[in-house]
Amino acid sequence: MRVTTLNLNGLRSARAKGLLPWLATRAPDLLCLQEVRSEPEPELFAELGYHSAWAPAKRPGYSGVALLARWPLEDVQIGIGDPLIDEEGRWIAARIGRLRLVSLYLPSGSSGAERQAAKERAMQLLTPHLLAPGPRILAGDYNIAHREVDLKNWRSNRQNSGFLPQERAWLDQLTSYSLSDVHQRLLGEGSCYTWWSQRGQAYQKDVGWRIDLQLASPDVAEGARAWLVDRAIRLSDHAALSIDYDLPAGLLPQLPSGEEAGD
Repeated sequence: MRVTTLNLNGLRSARAKGLLPWLATRAPDLLCLQEVRSEPEPELFAELGYHSAWAPAKRPGYSGVALLARWPLEDVQIGIGDPLIDEEGRWIAARIGRLRLVSLYLPSGSSGAERQAAKERAMQLLTPHLLAPGPRILAGDYNIAHREVDLKNWRSNRQNSGFLPQERAWLDQLTSYSLSDVHQRLLGEGSCYTWWSQRGQAYQKDVGWRIDLQLASPDVAEGARAWLVDRAIRLSDHAALSIDYDLPAGLLPQLPSGEEAGD
């Protein structure tokens, strides 16, 4: 089964850059989208065989997350009951069989102290939801680089949002309890970025950050066998992160007749 997470930096923009043909080619079984910045458009993806659920922001053209799946999405949870998360469209969860799938978009604190405080409040609000029991994949744009190897210029960013000690400690907390950073697990000590500033030639020079993550419960993470940060096409200032999993038997329902999960 292939799970992909991608910050679109706007659905309209990503479509113009080839989102739908790319999706038809890569064919993930589960897709977590962030920064959709659009009202729900399920018909776009239904033609490719996806069920979808959407959590747009209250403010038009801002933030928003979505889930796409080959299976019907059950027990859909839009938001967590707090305006910071819910009105900004930063959390959506659903169940496929016994697997819980989440798409989340943590705020960025780079615009100033007020937004950094909002980001840190969001981190605390989300912690119990992220650490809830059961088989799960929690994918999205976390807006935090965890390790020094996860951003090119770590020395000059030690006091900047996205690499602050308290942010990194929060990821330590999540991954020291019941979650695994699946991409990191497969990378080992290697580096691979998923986001690049649009300033200068950051993308061309690979001066980036690894901030798009798939955290998973141990039973799911143990089945991870391959990863891809897809730079074959540039749909956004982020690259899509795909992980291929061999999941425990019975975790997911059978696909409809004539369909097969991604290799």
